[in-house]
Amino acid sequence: MKTSIPHDEAFKKLLYTFFAEFIALFFPELDKQLDHRHTRFLMQEQLVDIIGEERRTLDLLLETRYKATDTYILIHLEPQSYRQDDFHERMFIYFSRLFERHRKEHQLIIPIAVFTEPFLIHETNTLTMSIPGHSILNFQFLKVEICNHNWRDFIDSDNPVAAALLAKMGYNKGEEREVRFSFLRMMLGLRKRLDDARIALIMSIADLYFQPDRQQDESILLEIAQQFPEEGEHIMELMPAWKRWGYEEGLEEGIEKGIEKGMETARLKVAQKLLEKGFSLEEIGETIELPVEEVQKLVK
Repeated sequence: MKTSIPHDEAFKKLLYTFFAEFIALFFPELDKQLDHRHTRFLMQEQLVDIIGEERRTLDLLLETRYKATDTYILIHLEPQSYRQDDFHERMFIYFSRLFERHRKEHQLIIPIAVFTEPFLIHETNTLTMSIPGHSILNFQFLKVEICNHNWRDFIDSDNPVAAALLAKMGYNKGEEREVRFSFLRMMLGLRKRLDDARIALIMSIADLYFQPDRQQDESILLEIAQQFPEEGEHIMELMPAWKRWGYEEGLEEGIEKGIEKGMETARLKVAQKLLEKGFSLEEIGETIELPVEEVQKLVK
């Protein structure tokens, strides 16, 4: 059974932990202008919504260095998981309140909305006002519509945000297993360079979107073990997350066998190539660290 994690809180924690990676993934040109060494999240700020006459706490507000002007700027991140007809107006209100309060210290404020649900596609991100011959207001905030991205565009990425959101991106019915396989393969790479806490965060968020299928998941792990036998240790390190769903201890044994089979396949390929190049059975055995008798069985 999955651990219950509130979606909005989990998503905010993802942005808080991997802000630089989020910007690099979805706004690469903006990323080139930010000096992330100076990024710091500010205390939650309450702004008065003059239309709704209510106080609203901004989801995420941070300060960072902007290279083009060598000044500090503000970035306002607003995840949105439900439809709100006046959302674009509210984004302008929050922007105007931030500008009113911080314009002396921060001359640039960048608002970003992150739409997280499939029905939130082609959402309005502009607010304009004009009279004939004259534009009074042209406000446009940056936006990410996660479900409007194709998952295949991200499977070769080593970006942890891409891994966490892979199952939230657009894919066709019948591609679920491929998405799951690609996610776990990405996690193998991330496991080598991220600590346990960050790995746990990524997997907990991905768990919100994946529907567990025991039979499918077991076959995927075995396939990964066979394709990447050298990654056996890292595959086993991912096991606690799977065991939370009540998987039997026997799966561990199955993965170990899968790793062994994968290593045997890899040795066979090496042996065949060496044999084609004229190496003797003794030389092949010394190279792949097997007795000559085992090499003879292998090449047969």
